[in-house]
Amino acid sequence: MASATSSSAAEGGARRGGRRWLPGGMRVRIAVSVTAMLVVLIVAQSLALVRLNEEMEEEFIDGTLDEQLHYSIEHSRRLGTLIGPQTPNMTLYRFAPGEALPPGLSPALAALAVGKHEDWSAGRELHVAVREADGQRYVLIYDESEHRARETAVVTTVVIGGLALTALSFLLVYAIAARLTRALETLAERVEGERDGTPFAQPGLDAELLAVARALDRAEARQAALLARERDFNANLSHELRTPLAGIRSDAEMLLTDPALSTKARRRAERIVATTDRTATLAHSLLLLAREARPQGAEPVNLGAAVRDAWARLQAAGKEAEAVAIRIDPAAEVAADPGLLALVLHNLLENALRHGEGRALEVALEGRRLEVRDRGPGFGTEEPMRSFERFRRGGGKPGHGLGLALVQHICTACGWTVHAANRPGGGACLTIDFGAGAGSGSA
Repeated sequence: MASATSSSAAEGGARRGGRRWLPGGMRVRIAVSVTAMLVVLIVAQSLALVRLNEEMEEEFIDGTLDEQLHYSIEHSRRLGTLIGPQTPNMTLYRFAPGEALPPGLSPALAALAVGKHEDWSAGRELHVAVREADGQRYVLIYDESEHRARETAVVTTVVIGGLALTALSFLLVYAIAARLTRALETLAERVEGERDGTPFAQPGLDAELLAVARALDRAEARQAALLARERDFNANLSHELRTPLAGIRSDAEMLLTDPALSTKARRRAERIVATTDRTATLAHSLLLLAREARPQGAEPVNLGAAVRDAWARLQAAGKEAEAVAIRIDPAAEVAADPGLLALVLHNLLENALRHGEGRALEVALEGRRLEVRDRGPGFGTEEPMRSFERFRRGGGKPGHGLGLALVQHICTACGWTVHAANRPGGGACLTIDFGAGAGSGSA
């Protein structure tokens, strides 16, 4: 059976596994950003290329029309007959003003002024060149279908090439970004992992990463110094508080042994003892919350026996309830620090007693979940999980409001999960999920 420490290690490994997405996300953002800039350049270059191709085709067509008209007019003048173009996408017409139009020539094209024109009346683009010579009118018509097919082929090639170049750019930039951020990912893993005092700054790091690593080393040193001072302060405060409180309690108990003490004075002495105990408990809780509650060592603890011991201590302290029903397999054990587990159980049962209004309590183990149920008013309309906030006292009940906060603090340190909820039939239910550390039989 796994212990709480192994559960925490597994959780840390999960965090490290999830953290790898962060550098990956940075790589994707870098690749997308650089590729986006390249796409803008590729689109601009492609548009310029298509535009240049169109202009060159237009110049080629105009030049071809001029050459063809010049050739046809000169040879027709020498030979006395019309010499038309030899290409199938050109048609030449000749007629004299006032004569009938040649077959195939529309009146709209025949009426065009001398010069070059573009016409869409036939449902496709036609280039028309009109010239007059020797009292004759020459109309040369060029069908651009072949030109448009070449233009479409050029545009298709440019688009396919642009898409391929975009994909290749993304892959190359992503690979480069991955290489550059691999050292950052390694540094992040070292921050999360156990280093045994090894500094973050190591030889071979890039200058930028070396600056980050040195900053982390300095921050870690400051944090260690602060923690050391806090531990010393907590130890000194614990000693300074326990000594006078123990003296006050001892004096009050000695007063209570005096048979001649009046009833009024006896009540005051009892209040002194109770107040001293509450002060000592409050100081102990504050000290535990102020420092990291690390388990000293996990060992198999019989859960049913631990619950009964905690209940017996509460009864010895004068806490009363109708009864407690303990539904735990006698062989059920949990791998835990016995002292921290005892403190958790004590606070859970004490909270249930305080808010259960003297009604019977129930403690049950369901799989790996330990549930402490009472029959009090529950959490009402308040969010149940807020009961784990420090100094929060529900229902105006007496107490210092640190019991459940301390339970959550210890459970987090041990790798357990604590939950609060209202019971369907009334009352509250506090649950501890021990994870892999709970089970039947030996650990």
